Amino acid sequence: MKHYLAIDIGASSGRHILGTVRDGKITLEEVYRFDNGQVRKDGHDCWDIEKLVESVKAGIDAAAEKATIDSIGIDTWGVDFVLLDEKGEMVSDAVAYRDTRTAGADAEIEREVLSFKKLYAIAGIQKTSFNTIYQLWALKKEHPEQLEKAAHFLMVPEYLNYRLTGNIVHEYTDSSTTSLLDAAKKDWDYDLIAKLGLPQRIFGKLEMPGATVGEYKGMKVVLPAMHDTGSAFLAVPARDDKAVYISSGTWSLLGVENETALTSAESCAANFTNEGGAWGRYRYLKNIMGLWMIQSIRRELNGVKYVEGKGGDATEEALASLKDYEKGKKYSFNELEMAARGATAYQVTVDVNEQRFMNPDSMIGEVMKAAAETGAAPSTVGELMQCVYNSLAKCYADAIRSLSEITGKTYTSVNIVGGGSQDKYLNSLTADATGLEVFAGPTEGTAIGNLIVQMIVGGEFVDLSAARQAIVR
Repeated sequence: MKHYLAIDIGASSGRHILGTVRDGKITLEEVYRFDNGQVRKDGHDCWDIEKLVESVKAGIDAAAEKATIDSIGIDTWGVDFVLLDEKGEMVSDAVAYRDTRTAGADAEIEREVLSFKKLYAIAGIQKTSFNTIYQLWALKKEHPEQLEKAAHFLMVPEYLNYRLTGNIVHEYTDSSTTSLLDAAKKDWDYDLIAKLGLPQRIFGKLEMPGATVGEYKGMKVVLPAMHDTGSAFLAVPARDDKAVYISSGTWSLLGVENETALTSAESCAANFTNEGGAWGRYRYLKNIMGLWMIQSIRRELNGVKYVEGKGGDATEEALASLKDYEKGKKYSFNELEMAARGATAYQVTVDVNEQRFMNPDSMIGEVMKAAAETGAAPSTVGELMQCVYNSLAKCYADAIRSLSEITGKTYTSVNIVGGGSQDKYLNSLTADATGLEVFAGPTEGTAIGNLIVQMIVGGEFVDLSAARQAIVR
């Protein structure tokens, strides 16, 4: 029996999951889990990349003690990167996507290089403040010397693979989040890169999921769909082509799979994205702020900082406005859900996709301010949570209506995968807001999608359809 290891890393934590195929069914065992956080470095919020490398290696060692591993695959969030020089040494920090360095970059590019409509027609990627194209523009202005020294541009999971194998291999699905690819050609748009004043030499040949990177301690390292949403979408056991997918975690990624990229003016105006998927598919979806808001509120209630070395008085001021806040109490996600259920009379909602919720000094305070602009600000923990829950469900419903208008399809169900699929209250509100049947699970959708690619490479399944059947058995 073969054993495959999926290393699935999100913005808050990572996990190592062993997968096998028994009697035609994919089985999972979590063997290692670690926290993933940020540090304040040189004025920016950065990933603690060395700690991340150490955690990845420690988890592999833990897994190897349990089984002989046939292959390893890593997936992470998208858009973030590092630069390496000719010797393979880092010449840039791993700045995190919620850092504010990209402020105004979109307007500058539109003014000096090309309009967003033209960019969208090429790359098909939605406008978000943290897109890699904006990060690189900001880096060029602040630290042009780093780009001058750079020989290689690596997305975060590519860098982790490099640290395991010593080989630099670029992967298509994660690279598609940069806004630097020609969506139709599935490759770098070097003309665009040149117009941006970026060195073309650092953007190497792209490989598709399934390619071999190298070996780590005798274990083969392969490319899954390295962007976590790409892996998550592979694991959706959709019943037909009228299903909408939501990969629910720190972000809620809502959309469908298409055979071709949709880059029309209508799609651009609706700000849907065409991210690359395994085997040449396109994930046509919308980024929704997601459980980040709930996670951030819980951290603030529990006195936990997201970025080490960064803080302020905004949280204390916001907490003082909650009548029932108990200092020193450790609030669980379940307690927050129950508090929301007990405050159903509060019906004020906010636009969860507003930039103000990306990285506020206090998420609690920002939700209160936004709610006060359209109604009464929440005054209890329950009202605060009810506001966020209702707002997320409303955003899902609005996105599905927009999706239906653009594609011309009528959707009949919502398939939610990832950690957020365990939130029964949000699932229920989503069903009410959309009027559609909601199917929840698998919870470890991203890890399963990661494993599916490895298992197809390993000969366990002939194709994606056969692998998806193994999920629902």
